[in-house]
Amino acid sequence: MNELGRLLIGLGALLLIAGVIVLGVARLGIPLGRLPGDFSWRGRNTSVYFPLASSIVISIVLSLLFYLLSRFRR
Repeated sequence: MNELGRLLIGLGALLLIAGVIVLGVARLGIPLGRLPGDFSWRGRNTSVYFPLASSIVISIVLSLLFYLLSRFRR
């Protein structure tokens, strides 16, 4: 049970860090979620949103970050 508690605390810390990053990006004026290539469709009773361009940008940034972290660990 002790391991589960540590896991939940770790996941909560990760969510907190992600929330701070999202708020920081919004304050800097970076239009993540509104880039050209983010698709949205609105019907009468439904709406579908697929942030393709934003996902690609986030993926590239995270890949570079993890690459740099792995280089510094050696």
